Amino acid sequence: MSFINKNAKEIHCKIVYYGPSLGGKTTNVQWIYQKTAQDQKSKLVALNPNNERTIFFDFLPLFLGDVRGFQTRFHLYSVPGQIVYDASRKLILKGLDGVIFVADSQKERMEENLESIKNLKVNLSQQGYDIEKVPLIFQYNKRDLPNAVPLKELREKLNLYNAPDFEAIASEGTGVSESFQTMAKKIVTILKGGVVA
Repeated sequence: MSFINKNAKEIHCKIVYYGPSLGGKTTNVQWIYQKTAQDQKSKLVALNPNNERTIFFDFLPLFLGDVRGFQTRFHLYSVPGQIVYDASRKLILKGLDGVIFVADSQKERMEENLESIKNLKVNLSQQGYDIEKVPLIFQYNKRDLPNAVPLKELREKLNLYNAPDFEAIASEGTGVSESFQTMAKKIVTILKGGVVA
């Protein structure tokens, strides 16, 4: 849930990048960080105990405007992909406003994608969220690889919630901004009292 800082006139929103290990979550957050103007962002913080690969930062995107006189500041987090770090995943999901699920398009990673989306549903439920009601975006990463699963199959197996989805090559920035901007707009619409399908 969003946090309001009345002194700074800011609404703080949390977007979590979720998915299998090495699927592109960290690459998404790093790409957005690199493309954000220096005066609009905090430091990029990396938590890497035992290769956990959790990173986060916050920034103030100017393209969204304000909500009732408050600017919207986004905090972006990537969760560790390995199941052994499930406690960290649960902790990072607390207080979220939206989830971008980054799937690895490679055929041999489909089982991990399925396990990760199942894990997301369970962890959201344990935090009191319903995966069908939380703003959710699917990003199918690594679309440039020769062993990429057809888009239709990815949608049928992973996107059971009819959420907006994007093809991506996160290492090149393809689909990264589109995924983030769609999520940011969903969250701002909710903050303004609108309903998001």
